[in-house]
Amino acid sequence: MSPAANIPQQPFVQVALPIVIALMLPSWLQSKRFDDLNRRIDELRSDVNQRFIDVSHRLERIEAKLDLHNERIARLEERTSLVR
Repeated sequence: MSPAANIPQQPFVQVALPIVIALMLPSWLQSKRFDDLNRRIDELRSDVNQRFIDVSHRLERIEAKLDLHNERIARLEERTSLVR
């Protein structure tokens, strides 16, 4: 092939290709950032859900203890009312 056959390709390689790369690269990097952000949001959401589950379990344990205390108080009231 003659050198003249490469002439139409030179402007594309020298001008258009760097412009295309310059436009595509930031959007590709930006989409990676959004993926990272979405992944982090999902992690935070699961952490918050786990904390709510933990708090719910704690409240159930406290409620069970309070029920036991109510039963004890009721028994003590029965015992002391008989003494009078």
